[in-house]
Amino acid sequence: MTPHILEKLAETNPKCEIWWDSSPLVYDKWAKDVLSKAPTSKKAIWEEQLKRLYDPKIISAKGTMGFRGVTTNPPLSLQTILADPNYWVGKIRAMIIKNPSDDVEQIYWKTYLETVRSGAALIRPVFDKSGGKYGYLSGQVDPRFVTNLERMRADAADLKAIGPNVMVKVPGSKEGYQLIEELTAEGVSTNNTTSFTVPQYMACMNAVSRGLETARQNNVDLSKWRSVITHMSARLGNVGDLQWQADERGIELTANEITLGELAVMKRAYNHIQKTGHPSKMLMCSMRVAQDEVAGTASSWHIQKLAGGDFVYTCPPSYIAALMQHEDKLGSFDAHAVEEDISKESLNKLLKLPYFRQAYDFDGMESEEFSQFGAFITTASEFAVATRKTIDFVARVYADTKQQAA
Repeated sequence: MTPHILEKLAETNPKCEIWWDSSPLVYDKWAKDVLSKAPTSKKAIWEEQLKRLYDPKIISAKGTMGFRGVTTNPPLSLQTILADPNYWVGKIRAMIIKNPSDDVEQIYWKTYLETVRSGAALIRPVFDKSGGKYGYLSGQVDPRFVTNLERMRADAADLKAIGPNVMVKVPGSKEGYQLIEELTAEGVSTNNTTSFTVPQYMACMNAVSRGLETARQNNVDLSKWRSVITHMSARLGNVGDLQWQADERGIELTANEITLGELAVMKRAYNHIQKTGHPSKMLMCSMRVAQDEVAGTASSWHIQKLAGGDFVYTCPPSYIAALMQHEDKLGSFDAHAVEEDISKESLNKLLKLPYFRQAYDFDGMESEEFSQFGAFITTASEFAVATRKTIDFVARVYADTKQQAA
């Protein structure tokens, strides 16, 4: 057996987990596409590796898979629908006929819940086999309402009702942390998303701690409860105000320094968890593969410099494909990489930027500021755009179905 590059990463710490960052519904089609582009010498090896990571037949028979969980978000759910539009047109038509008084928004939400339900059902045997340790699928509250607590509460109620292996994905806003506390008090597993900064992570940990205290006081069963806190790494450095602020101040940041800054934030939160024994687990997403065409090398510091840590790494299809294509250039993992600190010189440069101080300092932001942080605004907006596109897809099916029924 030739280990997959992500299996090699997992070997650096037996507690770390590799998750699939997309719907399980698209895995087969994606894997076939990857294999169609595989070098002849690696095709058989890649096929074996991809089946080890996710194979519905093995999941059904044995309750095991290489991935330990699944994350989804609105753009990924839209991709799921667009990957098999005829199937989803049929599902949406059936929903409209069954619920004739529902409007487009209501049918959209039912459609989204169905994408979550379908994916969660596929990996449910993993959840059952592991006693609730693995096999979760994250379903997200509507990203158009990241500061509307009542709306998020209603969405969370629908998501948690799908099944015990649905982890409710909640934004890193002040209101989102209130919801995470409430869900934790009920014993509901949560994933904190649109989160980029140490102050957000501290707010999440505090919300989880308060929720757990309430749950224990009320004798709530926590045997199958989990909490993960997402660090949207490359988004912190590339879709917020970091580069703009550096340019305005005449501070030259290299691509490596930006990545190291993103990792410094992640490691600071991780070290706090390790020191305090907090039950939440840091989840790494938004990773990238960097290529140096001149030198003929490649790197992915987002995982290489975290190797050896007890993290969840949730990996989208495009990232996994890039890792496989460039594996020979990436080198081996150092199991002590997580212990490395950013250089004082680079850290001091970054700390001259208000945006980075907001992200890195424990008291860098008040909770009211979370939803106004640059990377939060951009990412929430992108998620909202994907939601509107999905609604438009549903609206077209809705109009056609109603017209045919008239």
